[in-house]
Amino acid sequence: MKAKELPHKEVHEENEVHNKKERFLLVHNDDYHTFDYVIDALMEICEHDLPQAEQCTLLIHFKGKCDVKKGSFSYLRPLKNALVQKDLKATIA
Repeated sequence: MKAKELPHKEVHEENEVHNKKERFLLVHNDDYHTFDYVIDALMEICEHDLPQAEQCTLLIHFKGKCDVKKGSFSYLRPLKNALVQKDLKATIA
């Protein structure tokens, strides 16, 4: 019976480590939104200050994407959903 409990415990521990793993919220470039729109979204949702939002927006434009926040999946998911609600392409990696 203890052999059955051990794998369950290991899976539970793996899930805890997976949830605590640091991830990145990425915003991807598109051909629809203006710089000002993306800057405003980053300031509102990700709580960036103006220079940080401007820098991220430039990276998004010229590099195709930018990691705008770092944290656990559970922390980043609501931010990603809010960006998607604003019709921006955002992913968690």
